[in-house]
Amino acid sequence: MLTPIAAALVLGKGGELGDMIMNGLDTVAPTAALLLFAVLYFGLMMEAKLFEPIVQAIVRASKGDPVRIVVGTAVLALCVALDGDGTTSYMIVCSAFLPVYRRLGMNPLILATLAAMALGTISGTTPWGGAATRGISVLHLSATEYFVHMIGPMALTSLAIIAVAYWLGLRERHKLDAEQLAAYKMEIASGAAFEPVKADWRMWFNAGLTLLLMVLLIMEVADLLVLFMVAFVIALLVNVRTIADQQDLIKRQAANAVPVMILVLAAGVFTGIMTDSGMIKAMADAALAVVPDSMGNLIPLFTAVLALPLGFFMSNDGYWFGVVPVLAESAAHYGIDANEIARAGAIGQILHMMGPTSAPLWVLLGLIKAELGDFQKHALRWGVPVSLAYIAFAVATGAISVT
Repeated sequence: MLTPIAAALVLGKGGELGDMIMNGLDTVAPTAALLLFAVLYFGLMMEAKLFEPIVQAIVRASKGDPVRIVVGTAVLALCVALDGDGTTSYMIVCSAFLPVYRRLGMNPLILATLAAMALGTISGTTPWGGAATRGISVLHLSATEYFVHMIGPMALTSLAIIAVAYWLGLRERHKLDAEQLAAYKMEIASGAAFEPVKADWRMWFNAGLTLLLMVLLIMEVADLLVLFMVAFVIALLVNVRTIADQQDLIKRQAANAVPVMILVLAAGVFTGIMTDSGMIKAMADAALAVVPDSMGNLIPLFTAVLALPLGFFMSNDGYWFGVVPVLAESAAHYGIDANEIARAGAIGQILHMMGPTSAPLWVLLGLIKAELGDFQKHALRWGVPVSLAYIAFAVATGAISVT
């Protein structure tokens, strides 16, 4: 917030600061509200243990087979990444599978790699995950218009992650002790490996409500903000009966929602000043001067490729607030929709989750007790090709254009 304010004062536009800031806040307010209710909704679903039966079903289905365990890790990581909060996602995946990995002597870096790729794909793409939220805010986009076209590439990339998990599981299967595997398989078969969770009517209701929410989202029946607001209120009334308990739940989940909401509102200040003062246009004009006219149609593809190294080395704030607006303004000169630039920018989130500027990564490394260098040596060999596949899927489905 202070950086653009200082720049505006230097430019002699101090008298216009109030209007510029309010204009920026007007554009990001719906996104901030969407983020709040999406985080509250998925946080409530986590507390209601909606995903617990999925965890146990995955463990049962694995039957102690390393291939199935690793694939199950990927499936669970992709599911819980819908929460949008990296720390929560990593804690759930590690609490479910890290004991299994340690019991069988499996490499925990596999778990960390899959969890990071899943978080980068799902949380990095969804409008409530934080990264794309920045893009939607700073480019003044409709969350629905941005997201609907990314569902296909996101799903295909999720399948690519599962394919990587299958390959990693095959490699682990040949390394493990046969006696340990046999003993663990007996525990699963006897039911001693975990405590079963009873699926009561509330759990079935939550599952149905979440599925309905996803269907309505895809059908674009209403704006994402409206859908999540209504879904959260319904889920809250069904799962938490007293007002005091409802307030306690909201306070707990606010720890995840409020910091990112503040970030979005601060982004409104940033984009309001940068846009209304003409700074973004000036930077875009300078960048556009070095782009041949014959290659202007490739700006979305260029953005997606550039997002990989920048996502790894830069913070999300620096990338989304400093780089993406300039690329979007440049693309506008060629009639390219800003939604395509936001979609292309989100593709870099897989590598961002593996970079040193990703705060949740340090939590993950602490959980698995691994060094950053060791993790990156293992993770990048899979994260880079999956990211390139994400770009290919986005181009193939039309999420980003090259014509």
